[in-house]
Amino acid sequence: MIYLKHILFVSLTIFAIILSPNCSRKRAQTKASTQNIDYLIDKGNQYWEQRIDSNALSNAEHFINLAYKEQHNFSLAILLSKVIFTKTYFSKNENLDSLFLRSSNICRNAVLSHDDFSPIFKQSKGDSTFKLLSAITEAPRSVVPGLYWWGVNRAMYLQNRPVLERIKERELLEVIMHRVLSLEPDFYFSGPYRFFGSLYTRIPGIELSQSKSYFDQAIITNPQYLGNHVQLAQYYYQKSGDREKFNETLKMVLTVNLTDYPEIMADNFYYQKKAATLLKNESLLFE
Repeated sequence: MIYLKHILFVSLTIFAIILSPNCSRKRAQTKASTQNIDYLIDKGNQYWEQRIDSNALSNAEHFINLAYKEQHNFSLAILLSKVIFTKTYFSKNENLDSLFLRSSNICRNAVLSHDDFSPIFKQSKGDSTFKLLSAITEAPRSVVPGLYWWGVNRAMYLQNRPVLERIKERELLEVIMHRVLSLEPDFYFSGPYRFFGSLYTRIPGIELSQSKSYFDQAIITNPQYLGNHVQLAQYYYQKSGDREKFNETLKMVLTVNLTDYPEIMADNFYYQKKAATLLKNESLLFE
């Protein structure tokens, strides 16, 4: 009996020795993978902070995209979506709608898989559409960034789609952004108000005055954020045909000293470039 116990002990020891290198190797691989992801995220964030330089913005997209492929977490999804939005919205190239769609889908998936949202979605009743809308109306504050960038990118994608498609998705967009508005109305420098201001210039059958009301609220709350002024001109004044106000607003934007608001200097830098582009194309926009 003692002899058998000795054999068993020796066998287990040998087995442990055989397995030990494999376990150590797996632990080392896991540690290396984590360190690599951390490195990619760190580099991506560094370049994102320097995004006034277009090369830095491209590098930010590169590193964050690599990190996201390795680790589909919520914060990475939001950052990648913001990077893609910035590159696409402020680009002079056309036919980039597919990038807005990709960015929107990244955030949609991030929200649906979020630990705080997934149980709400699973418990919702009804068909797939009603179930999704119901869950969004109960979405927690923790998923606000995902909802916001989901909605913003989706709306941008739909701008050049057929009218019927825009009408079809109106309810989803409104539910998404009304939830953000109810939880954090000041999110991303009056983002929900800015969103509705632009959306209601693109949906038929809505009084244009609703758009102006939302833009006014955005500007009252965050006048220093140039995006509120630029999108007012780009969407409302262009849609209403008020060329004088369009011109006046964008020229005002160009006079702002970016260093006055260092915390939003990067965004304001891009919105000044957007203002200059809109002014350059003014005659075409008001044909």
